[in-house]
Amino acid sequence: MEPLKEIEKTIEGLKSPVSVVSKILKTSAFQYFFNKIAQSGFLLFAAAVIAFIWSNVDSEGYRHFWHQEFVIGMPGFALKHSLVHWVNEALMTIFFLTVGLEIKREMLVGGLSDPKRAAMPIAAAVGGMVVPALIYAVFNFGTDSTSGWGIPMATDIAFSLAVLSTLGNRVPFGLRLFLTAFAIADDLGAILVIALFYTPSIDLFYLGVAGVVCVCLYILNRFWVLNILPYCLLGLLLWFAVAHAGLHATIAGVIVAMFIPAVGKYDTDLFIDMVKNRLAKISCSDGDCGSSIMINQRHLRAVQEIELACTQVATPLQRMEHNLSSWVGFLVLPLFALANAGVVLGSIDISVALLHPVTLGVTFGLALGKPIGIFFCTYAVTRLLKTDLIHGVNWQHIFGASCLGGIGFTMSLFISGLSFEVPAYLEYAKIGIILGSVICGIMGYLVLLDSARKRKK
Repeated sequence: MEPLKEIEKTIEGLKSPVSVVSKILKTSAFQYFFNKIAQSGFLLFAAAVIAFIWSNVDSEGYRHFWHQEFVIGMPGFALKHSLVHWVNEALMTIFFLTVGLEIKREMLVGGLSDPKRAAMPIAAAVGGMVVPALIYAVFNFGTDSTSGWGIPMATDIAFSLAVLSTLGNRVPFGLRLFLTAFAIADDLGAILVIALFYTPSIDLFYLGVAGVVCVCLYILNRFWVLNILPYCLLGLLLWFAVAHAGLHATIAGVIVAMFIPAVGKYDTDLFIDMVKNRLAKISCSDGDCGSSIMINQRHLRAVQEIELACTQVATPLQRMEHNLSSWVGFLVLPLFALANAGVVLGSIDISVALLHPVTLGVTFGLALGKPIGIFFCTYAVTRLLKTDLIHGVNWQHIFGASCLGGIGFTMSLFISGLSFEVPAYLEYAKIGIILGSVICGIMGYLVLLDSARKRKK
């Protein structure tokens, strides 16, 4: 009976607020999200290196592979696009769905639920977008490459969290929350920029269809439909409508995330009562149950009912976020890097590329504009709202995180592809993204490492 007593003791302990907080901090959805995205950052880096090598060893083979057409559908209705298009427009929608789920959870019960606390990462994101865009505009003023002003605005959440994860417990938990929050807000800002400034035309019919789908999603949410399947089906329809409306298809992922229910069928108190009642049904006269599940139907039913209760108490938002994190981290993001990070050095003059306004604008926009914009806007909002930093975080931590915010990749490559029709400019932009990101990654790591050493003294 000892295992049963241990389980009952654990359930009783959940009623203690201190126990609840400690367990949440150890196994929270945020921590799971952070760990998965951080781990995927290393895989993302490896994929980017492979893409760079592949594109230079066999540039024609690299281009041909990712631009061959791939058809999804059936006779009479089929979608025909290149492989790189499917990766960028379809798979990355799943990434932004995960990002949207994390934002919603944090806004409801996490670090962004307090308006004053949320103001800091939002201000950081705004500053980290405006200043780099201005720096790029200065370098490219009056040229035919001014359309790339949005490239250095984005922070790559996977790469930045991967660098931060290498420091482990030497940086406070609050810094992870801050960096994650402003990186997510930054990505959403980049999506908004794409929708407003990099959309050549809007199809009002499909935009109307997208609006109708959003109304249907709202109705599902209001009527507490907790089954994920209807949301997924409407999400596919929304993705199709948004793409044909002329907007970036990944916007559909963020929109769907906002309608995923954040409540379960059972509340925690009811769940605890149900589990205790089912545990009471599992008893053995000799005190040693052994493999009773195989021979005792009463025990089996009790265990199955406990399993069902676990499913019913978890919210659809948490279940979806948990299930998607591994797919996004270990498949979607590496595929994106593999398809987009190739830079064919043999086709360009390196000396010209390094001094070109596009390269300089992107490099300095990331390496200089992002840290300055993020840090000073965070400082300004804390003084304006008279808000303290998250417990355990100091201003050196914020500056280190601001530097990590200059690591741009995913959304920067997205916007690069939308900005230029001249192939050489796209290659220059990729070089600038790599240079700026490497500089910021090293700077951020060294600043935070120095902070950790000071903390030990």
